[in-house]
Amino acid sequence: MRELRIGVIGTGMMGCEHIRNVLALDGARITAVSDPYETSLVWAQKNLGESACDVGIFGDHRDLLASGLIDAVIVASPNFTHVDVLRDVLATEIPVLVEKPMCTSIRDCQDIVVAAENRSAITWVGLEYRYMAPIAKLLEVIRSGELGELKMLAIREHRFPFLVKVDNWNRFSRNTGGTLVEKCCHFFDLMNLAIGARPLRVYASGGQDVNHLDEIYENQRADILDNAFVIVDYANGVRASLDLCMFAEAGRNEQEIVAVGSLGKAETALPGDGQVYVGHRSDRVVTPHLATMDASVAHAGFHFGASFIEVAKFCEAVRDGRPPEVGVRDGLWSVVIGAAAHRSIDEQRSVLISEYNLDRND
Repeated sequence: MRELRIGVIGTGMMGCEHIRNVLALDGARITAVSDPYETSLVWAQKNLGESACDVGIFGDHRDLLASGLIDAVIVASPNFTHVDVLRDVLATEIPVLVEKPMCTSIRDCQDIVVAAENRSAITWVGLEYRYMAPIAKLLEVIRSGELGELKMLAIREHRFPFLVKVDNWNRFSRNTGGTLVEKCCHFFDLMNLAIGARPLRVYASGGQDVNHLDEIYENQRADILDNAFVIVDYANGVRASLDLCMFAEAGRNEQEIVAVGSLGKAETALPGDGQVYVGHRSDRVVTPHLATMDASVAHAGFHFGASFIEVAKFCEAVRDGRPPEVGVRDGLWSVVIGAAAHRSIDEQRSVLISEYNLDRND
């Protein structure tokens, strides 16, 4: 195939990150961008630099899709717009990579699964954490059997508050799907991937205790959760937990992941020291395994090179006619756990996934 022509829908922070990814990637170029906000389009043009004059600029994503300027598209618009943008994309045969979360509700995700699987072009979901070098190495250790049978997986993220977005859309759960969907679907995807089974039960406790308490927009108070504990029971007996705090900037590591099996334990951290530490119960010896960023990464960006790897793999799949490594069902199940966690917090009870009446094929 000739140089792959890429369009970007939504040119805020992540849209511009993907523009930079494509600019650094051989065999692909940005040929069109769209965003209804002029400020965001200006950001896109600044990131495009000298190539901006050769790029189609659109205020409406439908005009971009109909322009004939693209071979594939990346969707990085606000969460609440994903379902409508995807419906328009999936009515075509244009391959798409959509940023996480795929949609903000389980029902919308299910609709997108049906639409995506009724066409031939690929739909790739942007859950790039699995491509971060330390996490990829940790997953490799789990799969190797070195830890024995995986029994527990713990993820901790202690970080800064949500950033400011256009029109402050991310200050309201109705727009984001809730913090445990918006921010944490990455982590639930890692749980699903590492554990290799479906979740059965979710229990969560959380609240909005520190951040955005005095923020009011159009007479509505910001309502986004800023801390939570989430416990997930899986069908194969493995348990997973998430410890989230978004008013904990003053820590050594932003993210820590620990996997414990019947024979040993593996742990890593981000930003960390680039090591995965593996210990065995038999001798209590802990061995560091260096997890270096892939040499092919030409733009490290916000995610330690993971979003560049994701875009490169997406482009390879489009060229080669291969299925996506991260598909719509992965997107669905990463949202299912987050939605169940929010229900658990709201109703102060554990939530069975069976309550959602998900089709067995999902």
